[in-house]
Amino acid sequence: MEQGDWIMAYWLFKSEPSTWSWDDQVAKGDQGEEWDGVRNYQARNFMREMKIGDLGFFYHSQKEKAIVGVVEVIAEAHPDSTTDDARWECVDIKAVRPVQTPVTLEMVKSDERLSEMALVKSSRLSVQPVRPNEWAIICDMAGIPSG
Repeated sequence: MEQGDWIMAYWLFKSEPSTWSWDDQVAKGDQGEEWDGVRNYQARNFMREMKIGDLGFFYHSQKEKAIVGVVEVIAEAHPDSTTDDARWECVDIKAVRPVQTPVTLEMVKSDERLSEMALVKSSRLSVQPVRPNEWAIICDMAGIPSG
């Protein structure tokens, strides 16, 4: 690969809809919003790996437990504005599209092809990587294009 070549990565961002919902994310438009307040080192480290243009699933946790939209990373890791603690960083994301069919955690767990997915293995982690094959499978389940 040439220097500067970049391979898109895929992610999953979990949010409690009562705190920050898909509708809240959509309302921010192209300016997007910081994915702030993450206080888990592994989740923070995943955000440090993100590049502008990476895509992610927006997942409603709590009762709904479903992927409800697709977001795009629009700013790489920077200090989290909700704390003065320099250990915590976040990315900015914007809404790209809703899914046609929400993909529930139950649907993910029942699909053998997704048995190794972080959502199944590390379900409590608020920011997670998604493998390209998992991305394609879930996009198909959600009724949206994978590209």
